[in-house]
Amino acid sequence: MTTETQGIQVIGPVAGRQAELLTPAALAFLAGLHSRFNPTRLALLEARQARSARLAAGERPAFLAETADLRSRDWRVAPLPADLQDRRVEITGPVDRKMIINALNSGAKVFMADFEDAHTPSWANCLDGQLNLQEALDRTITYTAPDGRDYRLNETVATLFVRPRGWHLVEKHVLVDGEPISGSLFDFGLYLFHNAGRLQALGTGPYFYLPKLESHLEARLWNEVFVAAQERLGLPQGTIKATVLIETILAAFELDEILYELRDHSAGLNAGRWDYLFSCIKQFRSWPELVFPDRGQLTMTVPFMRAYTERLVQVCHRRGAPAIGGMAAFIPSRRDPAVNAVALTQVRADKERESRDGFDGTWVAHPDLVPVAKAAFDEVLGERPNQLERQRPEVNVTAEQLLDFRVPGGTVTEAGLRNNLSVGLQYLASWLRGVGAAAINNLMEDAATAEISRSQVWQWVQRGVMTAEGRPVTREWVRQLLEEELAAIEAAWGPAFATGRFGEARALFERVALGEDYVEFLTLPAYEYLD
Repeated sequence: MTTETQGIQVIGPVAGRQAELLTPAALAFLAGLHSRFNPTRLALLEARQARSARLAAGERPAFLAETADLRSRDWRVAPLPADLQDRRVEITGPVDRKMIINALNSGAKVFMADFEDAHTPSWANCLDGQLNLQEALDRTITYTAPDGRDYRLNETVATLFVRPRGWHLVEKHVLVDGEPISGSLFDFGLYLFHNAGRLQALGTGPYFYLPKLESHLEARLWNEVFVAAQERLGLPQGTIKATVLIETILAAFELDEILYELRDHSAGLNAGRWDYLFSCIKQFRSWPELVFPDRGQLTMTVPFMRAYTERLVQVCHRRGAPAIGGMAAFIPSRRDPAVNAVALTQVRADKERESRDGFDGTWVAHPDLVPVAKAAFDEVLGERPNQLERQRPEVNVTAEQLLDFRVPGGTVTEAGLRNNLSVGLQYLASWLRGVGAAAINNLMEDAATAEISRSQVWQWVQRGVMTAEGRPVTREWVRQLLEEELAAIEAAWGPAFATGRFGEARALFERVALGEDYVEFLTLPAYEYLD
């Protein structure tokens, strides 16, 4: 099906209520955003490539000399609306009906509905996700499970945020003047156009999480989009609020600058730990002195992760902006209390560390973790909505500390390699089946953790890294282990394995983990597989 309105073409199938989204007025709004801002988006993506090339050649990141005055001056972001004062626990997940209901009912203060790393961006998923959010705001969303259980919203629900796709992604089913529309602008624009009025009527606002930023110039582009969108829809400037995920090593050097660019629209920063690890591996994969150990050894207490989170809290609070902590990805087991006991103890310790460090809230992936995280923050916050008054003047993080990638006792092991292969295969197969958030080994895996898995394999192969057991990591050995891990998955799946898309997942994993050239994001080639 192809429809065309004012230079914008919809070339994907549109069924049922999906047509309510793609009205001439909505399409004209999207086309206006794309035509105005896509040239800057493309230029910024080119700048990313140039920067990555310089890093590969040995350049070390540093704080920007040209913004030193901005960092030294005293300024603050605009005041937060009432429903963003207390964000002590936030839950995240994809935009399917069951997840939306469970997350909004979870007792968390915020639900981040995800069109990015926990979402497979098939055309149907993207449109249905938008419709699901509309129904959630209208309080009409329901879901009936295969076992007959009915799900519907409680009277009191979490505040809704939406995470659009990153600047690097497109929506191939919508063309503007013959080129695919920015996935960021499509997700953001469609949600804002249809729901700004709904949100105002509910006493809340259009709130967003912004992923994958690598510089304050990328934040500036988002701010320009916000200003233009509010003007076009007749919304007061500053109505939109956005939290930026600091999930790239380069953004960690520009925290003040990112907050400043979004200062009228800022709802703080979030420590996106898994993508941050992926970014460190990606950007410095060619540094001869640097090899990252097993993923399980890259905890929040290693020097570079500690420096990053300490700096994030300090900068946020100096600027009057909330600092939100990282994801607890554990999925409680319904069958193994011993696994739960160990994992929940680790989750509790992680959240206690964040609350003591000054974070104002944190992320969880499962409703059962909300009480654990809430208890840790209640103990520190009490009746206060946040701890913005904790300025952390004792923190003075240097560029060298952000780049201190030592992991005491860190090793590469065969078990770590096998885990990367198994998780990578299972996640990619799930993604190709349309499920972008996959419970694997009691962890909620998303695109970020799959990126870590394949990036580590790529680096270990390129370096011929020696495992702790004394065996070099080679392509041949990785392919042998892939066969073994795939056989184990097949044994666990039984007859359903044949329709699980594991063959395509293996081909895709080999492409992004064993190719000579490093693929910037695995979701770029993976998107070619989607309808």
